[in-house]
Amino acid sequence: MKNHDLNRRGVLAGISTVAGLATTGSLLSVRPAQAAGKYKIQMQLGWLASNGILGEVMADKLGYFAEEGLELEIIPGGPNIDGVSSVASGANNFASISSSPSLMLARSAGLPIKCVAAGYQQHPFTYFSLTGNPIRKPSDLIGKRIGTQGTAQILMRAMLAQNGISEDDVEIVVMGGDMSALMTGQVDAVSGWKTNVGALSVLGDERVDLMLWDAGIQLYANPYYTTDSVLEKDGDKITAAISAIARGWGAAHANPEAAVNALVERYPNLDRDSEMKAVDLVLGFSFNEKTGANGWGQMTIENWQKQIDIYEKLGQFANGAPAVEDVMTLDVLNATATVRPTIG
Repeated sequence: MKNHDLNRRGVLAGISTVAGLATTGSLLSVRPAQAAGKYKIQMQLGWLASNGILGEVMADKLGYFAEEGLELEIIPGGPNIDGVSSVASGANNFASISSSPSLMLARSAGLPIKCVAAGYQQHPFTYFSLTGNPIRKPSDLIGKRIGTQGTAQILMRAMLAQNGISEDDVEIVVMGGDMSALMTGQVDAVSGWKTNVGALSVLGDERVDLMLWDAGIQLYANPYYTTDSVLEKDGDKITAAISAIARGWGAAHANPEAAVNALVERYPNLDRDSEMKAVDLVLGFSFNEKTGANGWGQMTIENWQKQIDIYEKLGQFANGAPAVEDVMTLDVLNATATVRPTIG
């Protein structure tokens, strides 16, 4: 997955058809999913299928969805697909998106969506430089030219604000995901996901990383979400889906090679060698000391509130900051506490 859904502009595109769907509150049913008659989980991705769904693919391969009375359909996203709106409108009933701010911005805009679990405990978004001109900490950005995606400019602004650096002290160059601008000296750093090992391979051993997370902007990546109405009507199915997915990620952690094989089998366009190089990174973002204590998919109200506060400070909520209880719920995680693997 990539960072094409990080700012307000991307989230608000196309929402006029569903803006009137907002509701308040949600009552989560935690009944076991019915075994008779499989319920289809239509999982909308925020971007194209990638190693961010290793656990889902592994869970489906091992029959975990079937054991929960579910059928899984994975629906790819892309540059012209508004995945949040497709879920909010009811076209699909479950989803994962690249970055948590997209959900905060959508809720503020009136879309009735709510996060139920966090796939990556730390966001892989990173600024890459070279050893000859390294950027190892936020203060090293001063006086530099930073290449970043248009939708990710807000992340640079947030990082600068968090570290007391004036935006006038850094030159931002809007670009795509190509690393050549860094290699040719057109910019001093470029941004991207640390898990995108194929694109990063051109930087070789000269690469220096400054992770957004380490710079004080601690977002979740690959958060899972659905709508208020789905939680109220079919909360047991969402609970069952998270149970299956959590078990799938546990299985991927236990046997990374088998997980990569399952992923490439399902998506032959992916390169197995690249995925084998990336799998340890992916699992490292999915499991840490917090999941060791609270289980895969854990998230906290406090972290979500900090994200909301940062985006409100930067004026990103056109309709006012959303309440944290409207953006996320811990009900599904609590209902699956005994099932989600506690791996640190």
